[in-house]
Amino acid sequence: MRRPLLIITAAGALVALCLLSLAIGSRAIPLDQVIRALTDPGHPQLDAEVEAIVRGTRTIRTLVAVLTGAALGLAGAIMQGLTRNPLADPGLLGISAGAALGTVVAAGVLGLSGLLTSIWFAFGGAAIAAVVVYLLGSRGRGGASPVKLALAGVAVTYLLDSLTSGIALTDPEALDRYRYWSSGSLTGHDFEVLLKVLPFIAFAAFLALSAAPALNSISLGDDVATALGHRVGAVRLRVAVAVTLLTGAAVAVTGPIVFVGLVVPHVARMITGPDHRWLLPASMLLAPCLLLVGDIIGRVVARPQEIDVNLVAAFLGAPFFIALVRRRRLAEL
Repeated sequence: MRRPLLIITAAGALVALCLLSLAIGSRAIPLDQVIRALTDPGHPQLDAEVEAIVRGTRTIRTLVAVLTGAALGLAGAIMQGLTRNPLADPGLLGISAGAALGTVVAAGVLGLSGLLTSIWFAFGGAAIAAVVVYLLGSRGRGGASPVKLALAGVAVTYLLDSLTSGIALTDPEALDRYRYWSSGSLTGHDFEVLLKVLPFIAFAAFLALSAAPALNSISLGDDVATALGHRVGAVRLRVAVAVTLLTGAAVAVTGPIVFVGLVVPHVARMITGPDHRWLLPASMLLAPCLLLVGDIIGRVVARPQEIDVNLVAAFLGAPFFIALVRRRRLAEL
């Protein structure tokens, strides 16, 4: 009964953080007013400005954090499970940088500004980056070790980031949009954006969650998974498609956000254990919690200005990453 209770607790924490995200900002709003704005709009005791802030600005900001956080957390968890690599993460292994390059190519080179168009370029960039990093990290003796994949991911990330910046510099207007988008912000969106990316994330989540039993078997080795009746190649392809869709959709909306897919699966693993049937849902709940905490901190520490959530997430995740790398023996999962 411990695992279901922990999942319920994580869901409750997410709901509480969503309410805090609606209440905290440049103007603090009492929770009773937040709940009234959500459940009874137009109430005579409800200030019109408060209702506009809650329903018009903070609600969409909170939903973007929940959706993209769940996508990044799930992507990191299935990447770590599939590769048995504790350093696997969409940002660290260059997948986010590939999606960013694809988005900038669509907007800055081809002039395609619509999200439904540019998101396909984000998917393509993420897929190409994943293949390149895996090929580079698999070369030499010993195959694809965690450290080799991490080093290949860092190298590819720097290369793709330089290409992205070079393309953005050719167009001043595109450069301004790129600066804002690359900072990893949850603001500046509307419900139409969420409706456009929701089908991709939902389909990818279905692919990932349905692969949880197979990931448990693969964690014991490919031979064991094959003996248990799983088609390892098909599972790897399904998971690769899921990672591409999750990362591409999240990056297309918020820009690249670092360390969420790295930190959250490790925290979820400490709570639920290595069983992916529980690990994946826990990652989907805990990752939005991390983003919401980062977003709330970013609103508070520099009032009346705000710090983008990507910077706060990097500040929170970097010490965890350093501690993980400094282990004397970086074992596979």
